[in-house]
Amino acid sequence: MNTSDLPAFQLQVADFVAEHQLSTDVSTRLLDLLSEIGELSKEALKGSDYGKRAFVQTENWPEELADVFFALICLANATGVDMQSSLEMALNKYGKRLKDRGDAGSGQ
Repeated sequence: MNTSDLPAFQLQVADFVAEHQLSTDVSTRLLDLLSEIGELSKEALKGSDYGKRAFVQTENWPEELADVFFALICLANATGVDMQSSLEMALNKYGKRLKDRGDAGSGQ
C-alpha cells in the first residue's frame, strides 16, 4: 500500500510516530491498543460508579478515547490498513445486516 493514499489522520499519526521514533512491531501495537482500551474501560467504570448509576462522562474520558483512537491508527498503519476504506466496509456490512436481519450484530 502506498502511504500517500492513506487518509490525512493516518498520515498525521505516521509522521508523528516517525518524528518521535515510536515505531514498533505489530504485536506491541496490539498490546498497546488493548492497554488503552483498558484505561478507557476504567473511565467507564468511574463514570458509572462501577455500574451503580447511568454513565456520566468523566473528565478524562475524551483523552482516554483519543488514546484508543491513536493506538488503533498506529496498529492500522503498522499493518497497512486504510482506516477510511475499512470504515466504509464496516458501514456497508452493518447496513446489510440491518436490512437483512434487522440487527447489526454478528449473529454468533
